[in-house]
Amino acid sequence: MIKVIVDAMGGDYAPGVVVEGAKAAVQEYDVEVVLVGQEEILKTLLKKSHYNAERISVYNANEAIGMSESAAASVRKKRGSSIVVGLELVKEGRGDAFFSAGNTGAVVCAATLSLRLLPGVERPGIALVLPTLKGISLIIDVGANIDPKPMHLLQYGIMGDAYFRYILNQPTARIGLLNIGEEESKGTEFMKETHELFEKSKLDFIGNIEGKDIFSGKCDIIVCDGFVGNVALKVSESLAETVQEFLRRHIKGSFIGILGALLLKKSFSRFKKKLDYSEYGGAPLLGVDGVVIIGHGRSNARAIKNAIRVAKEEVERKFNEKISEAIGPANTSQPAS
Repeated sequence: MIKVIVDAMGGDYAPGVVVEGAKAAVQEYDVEVVLVGQEEILKTLLKKSHYNAERISVYNANEAIGMSESAAASVRKKRGSSIVVGLELVKEGRGDAFFSAGNTGAVVCAATLSLRLLPGVERPGIALVLPTLKGISLIIDVGANIDPKPMHLLQYGIMGDAYFRYILNQPTARIGLLNIGEEESKGTEFMKETHELFEKSKLDFIGNIEGKDIFSGKCDIIVCDGFVGNVALKVSESLAETVQEFLRRHIKGSFIGILGALLLKKSFSRFKKKLDYSEYGGAPLLGVDGVVIIGHGRSNARAIKNAIRVAKEEVERKFNEKISEAIGPANTSQPAS
């Protein structure tokens, strides 16, 4: 049975929602969960309602890394934190995967230091599943590496290609490079050099795409550096929330609006579900020598449950072996799809 190590202290609503998400995960999936955090608090929360004691256990970690703390400094100073301790358990083979909705920078830093990178991988990248007009797409990187080299982005494309095919079970993986224009001549020298690398690769590269194409489904994998990707992600989240709030205000403003909302209730529910990050679980940290899933800081119990499912699936499908196979040829200037 797959054993997922979970940072119980990470996230805006931890540890309560983490415990609830873990309970739901072991009920729905064939998985074991180890909650890492302050033992007394976690055991008290578990005892408040029925849980499967054979499939959920607690491992003590007295420290926690705050969401606003410096990543590198906190990982060095707080060796007893739930993030560092949890990743060490995976390193020691006492768990198959790790999940945290805590400080993203700290998870990336600790995972890289503890688990190391897969052979041939130069930098890890965070990949995120997005809904589009044609289904789903994958954007990488959304925050792990804000100062990459062109080769790093090429490797993101290769890792994203493998994830899209083997984890998301999609038959094709068209790749686009997020830029300020579609023409090859657009963007900085860094972007032009990256474009050239992709053109020479064996990946299904369709060229540059613009921000307006992110949710259109024009491509399956969107490649960018972590700075641009994180900004795009935060703007998208804000826009989705703003649109929903505008709709709510205008609907409540008139009787006809309320009546229309009642008639369209199911459609609104489907719309909200499509944009709900909790449906997609967590974002995989691709490139580290182990399965690491990063959750949204605002993750609720449903998001925690689905993130544990994603971790389980990555382990079962031996995804890192697929990455290693794909990355190998890239380092001899013959990238594989």
